[in-house]
Amino acid sequence: MVSNESDTFDLNGELTIHRMGYGAMRVTGEDIIGPPEDEDAARQLLQQAVDLGVDFIDTADSYGPGVSERLIGEALPVDEIVVATKAGLLRERGGEWLPHGEPDYIRNQVLVSRDRLGVDSIDLYQFHRPDPDTPFEDSIEAFAECKDAGLVDHIGLSNVTVEQLETARDHIDVATVQNQYNIGNRDDEDVLQACEEYDIGFMPWFPLAAGDLGGLEDDLEAVAANHDATRYQIALAWLLEHSPVTLPIPGTSSPEHLEENVAAAAIELTDEEYARLTEASAP
Repeated sequence: MVSNESDTFDLNGELTIHRMGYGAMRVTGEDIIGPPEDEDAARQLLQQAVDLGVDFIDTADSYGPGVSERLIGEALPVDEIVVATKAGLLRERGGEWLPHGEPDYIRNQVLVSRDRLGVDSIDLYQFHRPDPDTPFEDSIEAFAECKDAGLVDHIGLSNVTVEQLETARDHIDVATVQNQYNIGNRDDEDVLQACEEYDIGFMPWFPLAAGDLGGLEDDLEAVAANHDATRYQIALAWLLEHSPVTLPIPGTSSPEHLEENVAAAAIELTDEEYARLTEASAP
């Protein structure tokens, strides 16, 4: 029987979190712009996640923008959980995501995010995406300055290559990397392997690929039938069992789906099931 080494992970060997988190992008309005139609329902969903045992919430200043951070600060006991947020992307009302890694902007945004979240120091502050118009090392140095100033406890990266991870590690202690990854898209397997080598948490964003799991539906359904589970739960269970450093953060606006996602952490795949899914999804 395959089993996870632990259902928890220590960020930088210090901050212990459960490995199934919640991504708070979907507590915003349509297209991740503006507030949700029912803010009370969004706050209740966030509280439900914590009530289910989730102690790791991921968000970004660009979700809304600002809306997700504000709702988290209003709804949750932020001093009792770990909240990760990000800076480095701008939003346009038309829905564009624009990289913006200018150091002065990052230094400003950390203050804005602290205020929205209602914290003195951000647990995990992530560079959302490298900016082709700003030297990568300049952006990373701005994050390092935020930590040195006591505004940030831990620093993470997002949407980076192995080479960029190595560059960042010359300047900062990298606690996490958040890249697109799921059972149907393992293009960043090399980044995951680097995170394993350095004991860095790997946060696979888009972990359920909005239901498009790369043609693996038959394999997932066959395994799911053995566990009285959905194929999406099996896809999350596979992520947890594929590596001890994976920290899935599935997001949803549905209370039912939230409960299903959290319950996936309790599923243990047999050796045969894990091998079948791993082989079928090999990049």
